[in-house]
Amino acid sequence: QVQLVESGGGLVQPGGSLRLSCAASGSVFSIYAMGWYRQAPGKERESVASITNGGSTNYADSVKGRFNISRDNAKNTVYLQMNSLKPEDTAVYYCNVVAVAGWSRYNNNYWGQGTQVTVSS
Repeated sequence: QVQLVESGGGLVQPGGSLRLSCAASGSVFSIYAMGWYRQAPGKERESVASITNGGSTNYADSVKGRFNISRDNAKNTVYLQMNSLKPEDTAVYYCNVVAVAGWSRYNNNYWGQGTQVTVSS
């Protein structure tokens, strides 16, 4: 079983930066992928960025060139560096991990509690 703890959200002005962190703990055997989703009021949850166990990354077009996803395998932690933030980036950001954990033989999806990011003057 995996528990995810997110941190780093907050209020920032347009053009500013924030760094989100998501630490996985519990009976983790292996993590195959980690990523970030976000959900703004009145909108569906959308994928923002992801990174696989092989190191390949993927970004939503709206954040490409501004956000960077990275990981620290020794700490089972994924980061999202957000630069040049815009008001439209305002949302609750959720960490997602695909992992084999506990007694399971297969990959399972795990979600963080969400952290609020607000970009406003």
